[in-house]
Amino acid sequence: MEKSLLQKVYDTKIFRKKGHGLIDQLADHLEDKLTGKSGNAIHWNEPENELEFWETFLQKGDKDQLFSEITKRTTYIHHPHYIGHQVTPTAPITALTGMISSLLNNGMAVYEMGMSPSAIERVVTDVLCKTIGFDTTSGGFLTSGGTLANLTALLTARKVKVEADVWNKGIQQQLGIMVSEEAHYCVDRAAKIMGLGEQGIIKIPAATDFRMDTTLLETQYKEAQEAGIRIFAIIGSAPCTATGAFDNLQEIAAFAQRKNLWFHVDGAHGGAAIFSPKYKTLLKGIDQADSVVIDGHKMMMMPALTTALLYKKSMHTNVTFSQKAEYLLTESELEDWCNSGKKTFECTKTMMSIHWFTMLKIYGEAVFDAYVTHLFDLGAQFAQIIEQHPQFELAVTPMCNIVCFKYVDNDLSGEAQNIQNQAIRQALLEDGEFYIVQTKLRGIHYLRVTVMNPFTTEAHFKNLLKKICTLAVPV
Repeated sequence: MEKSLLQKVYDTKIFRKKGHGLIDQLADHLEDKLTGKSGNAIHWNEPENELEFWETFLQKGDKDQLFSEITKRTTYIHHPHYIGHQVTPTAPITALTGMISSLLNNGMAVYEMGMSPSAIERVVTDVLCKTIGFDTTSGGFLTSGGTLANLTALLTARKVKVEADVWNKGIQQQLGIMVSEEAHYCVDRAAKIMGLGEQGIIKIPAATDFRMDTTLLETQYKEAQEAGIRIFAIIGSAPCTATGAFDNLQEIAAFAQRKNLWFHVDGAHGGAAIFSPKYKTLLKGIDQADSVVIDGHKMMMMPALTTALLYKKSMHTNVTFSQKAEYLLTESELEDWCNSGKKTFECTKTMMSIHWFTMLKIYGEAVFDAYVTHLFDLGAQFAQIIEQHPQFELAVTPMCNIVCFKYVDNDLSGEAQNIQNQAIRQALLEDGEFYIVQTKLRGIHYLRVTVMNPFTTEAHFKNLLKKICTLAVPV
């Protein structure tokens, strides 16, 4: 019985039939969603109702309808009305690379468990380092997400810049980092995981444009020193998540050099602009960073999760996790680059490098320029449409494809307008034609759009504003 069941699990004829069927189904899904034939970007369902559906489906559902039900009951990232979170509509070819990774299942902690993906990863990170402007002494690796990559970079910074052996002996003094108050929450999370505490996160206020106010760096640094805090790193956001504002990396780099600090750039979203001649000026100074994070699953059309962590000096890729695992991490002249278990939190990780390599091989670096440049242009276009509409107001002129705005009813007070815009967002979610998100900036509630789909157009933007006007109920 057991043998026959396992034979069925691994039956190549069944796999071939279901695989071809799924590819056809997903191609139909793409054709339908990319062209906007289906009106909605999401069919909203309350969490408890969705849970009940899947509990019932597990017991009574038609197994032949499993894939189609999953596809139907999701948020349609490829729909041009999806302009919500920073999640890319994946390039179809990466669904195939994902399939290769899932089936071959090479763990990649050691070279012999992932020969081709390990070598491919080296090629990919070398391309990224060169495009950033690093020299040939640079290096890096891929890991599972920006949160993990940022944490790893800060651990490296502590290892390199702090004289005490924190890894083996623990924290002996109060350490700290400097970062904009508008930075992604994962920086706070990383600092607290590292034991820095709230007092070890020196938040630099943002200027009116939501970029780090670099004129405050000297004062904030001195105050931290006087409080007994040993600052070892400073982080530049490229951009911050809420507004898409890019910190002045050049000024931060100069400050880091003066104070002998590790300079890290969180370019999870905007780092891909290194490939855009039009927008790479937003990243001026990134080549002076000690470490840089770039997500493939945000602005590079790849499936989650895959993130590049790049170092100006390749020797820093190995210093973070210095420990022995004799059965696994043997000494080798090759381990500087090919045994990723020594460089990352992960022992097992997916063959994520093949997403990057396949995009580069089939479409070239030009595809990243085309994608980033077009989407950043669309962000500017949407902002212009908002500025010309009397019922809407921008939070700040966007620097990329992230746009924050609000519906304005002059008969309402500030707090009433906040409540109204919250209600608009909830109404949009339940309506489902468009999917956008929301944020709060300095006490004001804004609707927030991230233009991720290259097939979103001016007409879609205007229809969204029209829809919002119809949903704006006086409070």
